[in-house]
Amino acid sequence: MKDKKKIAIEFIILFGIISALGDVTYEGARSVYGTYLASLGATATIIGLITGLGEFLGYTFRLISGYFVDKTGLDWPITILGYALLLSVPLLGFSSTWKVAAIFVLCERLGKAIRSPGKSSMLSHATKHVGTGFGFGILEAVDQLGALVGPLVFTFALTLTGTYKAGFKFMLIPALLTIAFVIFARIRVPNPKELEEDVKSEIKTELKNNKAVYTKKFINYSLFIFFSIVGFVNFPILSYHFLNKKIILEGIIPTLYAVAMALDGLFALIIGKYYDKKGFRALIFVPILSIGLVILGFSKNTYLAVVSVMLWGIIMSIHETILKAAIADITTKDIRGRAYGIFYTIYGISMLVGSVAMGYLYEISTLLTIVFATICQIIAFVFYFRFKQSLQK
Repeated sequence: MKDKKKIAIEFIILFGIISALGDVTYEGARSVYGTYLASLGATATIIGLITGLGEFLGYTFRLISGYFVDKTGLDWPITILGYALLLSVPLLGFSSTWKVAAIFVLCERLGKAIRSPGKSSMLSHATKHVGTGFGFGILEAVDQLGALVGPLVFTFALTLTGTYKAGFKFMLIPALLTIAFVIFARIRVPNPKELEEDVKSEIKTELKNNKAVYTKKFINYSLFIFFSIVGFVNFPILSYHFLNKKIILEGIIPTLYAVAMALDGLFALIIGKYYDKKGFRALIFVPILSIGLVILGFSKNTYLAVVSVMLWGIIMSIHETILKAAIADITTKDIRGRAYGIFYTIYGISMLVGSVAMGYLYEISTLLTIVFATICQIIAFVFYFRFKQSLQK
């Protein structure tokens, strides 16, 4: 058991490095997708269509990927294929038209969709040794470091070379390092499912050895996720409000975003540990903090606006850690790939629905936006308690 725990910790750290390097590769590139496509002749409508389609693929295709992970048992090959598509980023540097560049942008997002369910499923087996919340917290903390460094690395490459194309080509280095670490992790831990054997979870929920995904607790949990995310204000809408009402200067917003990302990484460890100690009760923070976010975020006070951005980073931390950890604690290992595929798909759809709804309502009234978000979170409360009740049956 001690050997398994040691391997599990090593596995989590390895995937933390993989995630960080992956973020360095694509987060830096994503920060200039719009301007790069424009430089190749794409219009605003085309840019919106390409990036929107990319995000749609990035979430919905995870449902298919998760199904294949469970159906075939090929966790590693599918995950490695997803990471190999990171090579689409340096290939952007060879694009001569926006149409060619669009293919690589979509491939990069598709790669994210292909690897995510398998990656989360394999990690869930290892996190059982340190606590699912803390395990995913470690991953998120290291992952956010990559998200912060990525844009800086790309900016450095852009400054050094003077062209977007050369900057993209520079991303070949972290892309190859990412793939190399994934292959090393595959060699080190060929069958991650074995790490979960004979491990007792601190989360008190009885799991029957079956292959049913749509249990009552999973459906209630999915509805809890849907409504809590639909009622979650995203950063673009917040930043638009800050600029529209002249609450925060435009030049300060990127700095605030960086602070939010830093809080995301730091708080991931705290909330992860809290989840492992208190269990599913920690999930109640999602709707509570989200209501606070919409009230503070749409105020006209600069100080409250700054606090709302920090709160946004903390909520994102909860999304990326204990929402994923809970999936591992309410499903058996045989169906976890599908479970994560469904989770990511619901998350993506609810983000889209919430963003469109709040953007539309904001044009009518700020108060309407606040009311809409609050009602969604109240409904999320209802499904949270229904989820808790379903665990008792």
